[in-house]
Amino acid sequence: MTEGNTWPRLSAPLAGSLVALALVAYTSYLDAYDTEAFYRSVQEDEYLEWGTFWAFVLAAAVNVLGAVRQRRASGGLPWFLLGVSAFCVVVAMEEISWGQRVLGYRPPAYFLEHNFQQEFNLHNVISSDLRKLALKLVIGGYGIALPLLGLVPPVRRLLDRLSIVAPSAAWIPLFAAAYWIYEDYPWKFAGEVVELMLGLGFLFVALERSREFASAPALPRPGGQALAMVIAGTLSLGLGMAQASVSRFQRGASPEAIENARQELEALKRDFFANAENGLLPVRCSVHKRLYTYVERYEQRFLTRGAFAALTQQGLPDARAEFFIDPWNNAYWLRTKCSKDRRKQRVFLYSFGPNRRRDSGRWELAGDDIGILLRRSPPEAETNTSR
Repeated sequence: MTEGNTWPRLSAPLAGSLVALALVAYTSYLDAYDTEAFYRSVQEDEYLEWGTFWAFVLAAAVNVLGAVRQRRASGGLPWFLLGVSAFCVVVAMEEISWGQRVLGYRPPAYFLEHNFQQEFNLHNVISSDLRKLALKLVIGGYGIALPLLGLVPPVRRLLDRLSIVAPSAAWIPLFAAAYWIYEDYPWKFAGEVVELMLGLGFLFVALERSREFASAPALPRPGGQALAMVIAGTLSLGLGMAQASVSRFQRGASPEAIENARQELEALKRDFFANAENGLLPVRCSVHKRLYTYVERYEQRFLTRGAFAALTQQGLPDARAEFFIDPWNNAYWLRTKCSKDRRKQRVFLYSFGPNRRRDSGRWELAGDDIGILLRRSPPEAETNTSR
């Protein structure tokens, strides 16, 4: 404790562990007491995703700085830190689908067909089991096993000769907490929180290790207070980017595109009702999926040859028709809710709209999302809505 300061100085690893606990507590609270806020927080283009992006971007930059310093200090090739930096760049860009929603471009057909999220990223093309295993290996290998090996003197000397920079063992609790959450998955979308924790962990380790290779360190020793500033800055960047994404509405809100979306949703509605039997729509209950995924998974081929498909004769691009893509190159979505006897249904279709992000809640359209209601319970209360 410094003179005149009544606050104890937290070590960086302790502060990082407290951050991990705070994220767990915050997410648990939202999941239990404010499910709508929780749902919004874990969506694409929200502050958790953008916070993760900036954590990995900053970690990549600091690791490059560390690699330069390691090269000057040892003369060897800093391949490990450069590799970690490259890994962080790839994760950051995968997190935002390589700018697809920001720029509004349409991914190649391969990704629309084989990526269940219909986005331009590689990790969702890989099988779910392999993807989960890879993330566990990264967390457990880099954040837990490598620091433990670094505690063994002969192994540490070998790592130094190989230019492998192991994280300090003091960071193990943060990575172990991330591993436990990912393994246990205590709430839905827990992976989003794990990704943010992992990004912050890589950033914290990079800050600490970069300083060690500097003869006259330009970076301060990352104590708890400095770390708090780093965390606040990273999350502020995430929140700022989430808010800035709303401004994309101005770039994509052409009246023609909005009218096209409404016409396409009307055509899809006609396709659903053309295949209704005894007043029941051909939909499954409790579904929230991209329309293309719904067609493929449940073999609802009638949607590929009806009124929506016929819009190609009026100028609808074949790629958009085949993969059910809206005018802003995002997927059309289907949401359903049914009673136990399936005679009471609530079904609607929607697009993310001009700003290319989901603004709606779990069952209500909001923001600039454009949607159409197919069925409201009871049936006689049914109305059509387009935004």
